[in-house]
Amino acid sequence: MTDEGPGPDAALVRRLITAQFPHWAGLDVRRVASAGTDNAMFRLGGDLVVRLPKAPWATGQIEKERRWLPRLAPALPLPVPVPVGAGVPGEGFERPWGVYAWLEGADAWAEPVTDLAHAAAELGRFGVALRAADATGAPRSFRGGAVTDWEGGALPAAVAALADAGLLDARTALDAWERVLALPAWDRDPVWLHADLLPGNLLTRDGRLSAVIDFGGLGTGDPAVDLMPAWTLFTPDTRPVFRTASRADPATWSRGRGWALAWGLVTDHYYGGGDAPGTAPVPNPVLAAVARRTWTQALPEFA
Repeated sequence: MTDEGPGPDAALVRRLITAQFPHWAGLDVRRVASAGTDNAMFRLGGDLVVRLPKAPWATGQIEKERRWLPRLAPALPLPVPVPVGAGVPGEGFERPWGVYAWLEGADAWAEPVTDLAHAAAELGRFGVALRAADATGAPRSFRGGAVTDWEGGALPAAVAALADAGLLDARTALDAWERVLALPAWDRDPVWLHADLLPGNLLTRDGRLSAVIDFGGLGTGDPAVDLMPAWTLFTPDTRPVFRTASRADPATWSRGRGWALAWGLVTDHYYGGGDAPGTAPVPNPVLAAVARRTWTQALPEFA
């Protein structure tokens, strides 16, 4: 994450809608609060949402969702975003953008799941259905490889910084990481992944999981990364429900726990802010809190 400035605003969205979708020009536009790092979202009237990439690295996500979500959605047991309009660069905005049908609900960080057992079963079934979908011609997910491909050597420094802050024992964390590095790699055909099943990308209604959003990381690879909700969201007593519903074999489950450990430690350090090397110029307290919850749930399981 880098400081990209204030990003798109409601005035820009109004100009884009007026120029490219004049039939929606009279609808109210208001920003949707989000801790997401890739896209800005704006409600458009009561039934639509506009999604615009905030940074160069997010370019291409909208087009990918527009191509693949209509093909995948019918096979999935939870609602997902439905693209209804393809925006193009204009009005001073240089990236493709999209209009989607609005899904009612709040994200699971803002309004946590209260029926965790139901959510564990539903999200496990969602992963099974996604992995079973035909992946012919599908793109590779940016988290489709080994966790080390994503971590890129950043974990030891993150552990050192968190240990200096008194948050963990460095030796314990590094010993756990060594065990992750020794795990067997995924050796089967790549399958579809969401790749970012964090609480902010899960919607809730009345305390129950109701939808999955933000498919910017959609692609294929090792399904272990989609097991991270076991530690980002679920508890020791509901984790087995998710594991059973996910039909994860022991090796994939262990790699998923490795993802939770690495993602949690690196992200906690990076988005927690401060002056330590490797921290984000713009702290993200929500992602940092989710990350800390994740590694504190995962690390004891390596004991």
